[in-house]
Amino acid sequence: MKDSALGHRGVRKALAALLALLVATILVGFFWLPQVKPDFTAGGLWDAICRIAGVPSTWSTELKMDDPQASRVSMVAGLQGTAGGDVGRGGTLALRCTMCHGARGVSSSDVPNLAGQYAEVVYKQLVDYKNGQRRHVLMQALASGLSEQDIRDLSAFYAQLPRPSPAPAPTPVPRLVTVGDPLRNIAPCASCHGGIDKKPGSPWLEGMSHAYLSTQLQQFASGVRRNDTLQAMRNIARQMTPEEIEAVARYYSVLAIVGSAGSAPAR
Repeated sequence: MKDSALGHRGVRKALAALLALLVATILVGFFWLPQVKPDFTAGGLWDAICRIAGVPSTWSTELKMDDPQASRVSMVAGLQGTAGGDVGRGGTLALRCTMCHGARGVSSSDVPNLAGQYAEVVYKQLVDYKNGQRRHVLMQALASGLSEQDIRDLSAFYAQLPRPSPAPAPTPVPRLVTVGDPLRNIAPCASCHGGIDKKPGSPWLEGMSHAYLSTQLQQFASGVRRNDTLQAMRNIARQMTPEEIEAVARYYSVLAIVGSAGSAPAR
């Protein structure tokens, strides 16, 4: 009997020691260790438990349903072609654009060439500038004074100008242009911007300024520019490395524009 009682007391002592060790482990692991870490931010017991267990404290975050900087322009069939504009009147309105975009829509500076650009592209960008969804001090100031019909007329004028033909690429075509990167969910550039297919609202890019192209990709990647439809460009650009952005911008920019019949040669 005495041996049995001693055995029971030994078991109780062992269980008590085990319980004490468990409590000490919890106190140290969930409270003391997290607080002595330099990057610890107090967030309550639940956050401490999730932190030590290595799991997120929240499994979802509420997303804003409305982005004030997102484009409000819908790519509808009526915008293709001439966007419902008057070419002659658009040509008159375009006189104020010649200093940057060239007399025939071919620029000699770091701004886009507009000759032959799709009407819905010019329309969308001007509306976004006018409404503040795309930011640029000069373009916002100019677009703010344009009416809906003015924008349609300008779009029609630039769309009908003969598009300069790009020269053969002097450098190898980057893989992102031709095949993209399926593992990163990056579609080929040519599937939207021409070469494989054309997506409504996507501009042709050949011969655009290297500085302009790289800047736009960087702004999409950082979220500074947010007027892309359904975040298509942001989803792609944020996964591109700086080297890939440089390679794609260089490729399109070195497709030197050769003046075609009826268009002014690039200066």
